[in-house]
Parts: sequence; C-alpha cells; structure tokens
Amino acid sequence: MSESAEEKSIIAPGVVVRLKNWDPDDTPGSRGGKEAASEGLEALARKLDALQEILYAEHRHKVLVILQGMDTAGKDGTIRRVFEGVNTQGVRVASFKVPTPVELDHDYLWRAHQEVPGRGEIVIFNRSYYEDVLVVRVHELVPRKTWERRFSQINEFEKMLTEEGTTILKCFLHIDQKEQKKRLQQRLDDPLKRWKFNPADLAERKLWDKYILAYEEVLSRTSTAWAPWRIVASNHNWYRNLTVAEAIVGALEELGMRYPEPPDGVEKLHVD
Repeated sequence: MSESAEEKSIIAPGVVVRLKNWDPDDTPGSRGGKEAASEGLEALARKLDALQEILYAEHRHKVLVILQGMDTAGKDGTIRRVFEGVNTQGVRVASFKVPTPVELDHDYLWRAHQEVPGRGEIVIFNRSYYEDVLVVRVHELVPRKTWERRFSQINEFEKMLTEEGTTILKCFLHIDQKEQKKRLQQRLDDPLKRWKFNPADLAERKLWDKYILAYEEVLSRTSTAWAPWRIVASNHNWYRNLTVAEAIVGALEELGMRYPEPPDGVEKLHVD
C-alpha cells in the first residue's frame, strides 16, 4: 500500500463517515495483486516477528489491535494470517461474545479493561466494547440515552489507555452484502466450514442497514487523534490481511524500540 492509500484509510477526527463512499472491493495502492501481496505479507510477518520480540524484551510499550466488522468480514482469518509464524510469547487474542451474568453485573467496559495489554504485549480484540454501541443499539437492548453516552465514555477510556502507554490500532473490516452472502453460502456448501455457520447469522443479515448506520456513527464519533479508525476494504482477503499487517508493523516501527542493554560485564562471562 502506498503512503497516500494508507492515509486515505484513516478516518480523521470529526469526519462524518458514509460507508457507501468506501468501496469494499477496492485495493488502493496494491502492486501486483494477490500473488505480490502474498510475498509482501510473508516479508511483513518476518518484520512483525522481529518487532514483537523487541517489544517483549524491552517491556515498555503496549499495543492493542481492535478488529470490528460485519459477520464474515474476516476477523478470525485476519488474526490467523497476520500473526502466522509470530512467537505467541507476548501476543494474545481476546474474543468478546455475549456477556456472561458476571460481566453483566459490572459496567460494560469492565470485561474489556481486564484484557487490555500489559507492558511488552500485543493484544488483539476480536470484537470489543464497541458491541455495546452496535448490537445493543440495533437490537434495542438498552435505551438510546444509554448507548449515546457511551461514545464519549469510550473515547475517554481509549485516551486513558494511550496516556498510560498503549498504542491503539482500530480496524473496521469493510465488506458488502454481496460478499457476505457468498461467504455465508460457502460455509453451508463446504462440510469443513459448516461448523462455522450459525442460523442466527441469517437473522442478523436482515438487519444489515441498521448495522451500517450504527457503524457509521461509531466510525464518525470515535475516530480520535489518539485512537483513529482505519476502514479496511475487505472483500479481498489478501488485501485485507496485507493492509492490517502493514498498519501493525508501521505502528511498531514508530515506537523506536530497542533491545535492553545486557548486565555490565556479561561480555566477559563464558559458559563452562
């Protein structure tokens, strides 16, 4: 991806997002298509592996990657492909499903706060606290005034995390209805993928327009200077994976990390 394409994918604070203006089938800045992207992703995986090792060794910075998107947008696939071959030491995935009774007894950010990265860690949120301004809105699980105030609460929560040393990367994996239909049908047709199919996905699909409106407001109101959103065209898995990998590697490189200095005199020691 070229620098201009990378900049285009980032939502500036205050911009009103209309997803119809973002083509999920687009591959801006790509060179050589799928084959070249595969080679590029391999190179990025090697960089990510090396950078993650320094992050863990330096034990100073924290990195939180948030993946959101419609059903079948590819959150699982992105995590699997981008972090393939990366040492699992210091990398963790947190998935957020329907809240448990214990989680419902606390505020909606409680379960997320327990999963944020510590020093030297990369944590990937597969869905996140943004479900509490998406699903609860679409299904009218809480009053409007409740989910409305959560936008500012989320912004302040993310600001606190960044002020405490966390780098936040937020990626909205953008697909269209036609692509979702194809992917759902593939799950039904392939016996090896059928386990992924949930009949509830068909009910959720009927709420597509409501989810688009909810996501547009999320992207418009919670893309901040300290935690901006990226809209990642995701109809093509290869482009989605390459874009997310580039964003993560770029963020890690910007941290200017280095291995810690060894103890004094260690160069004079030898193992008998």
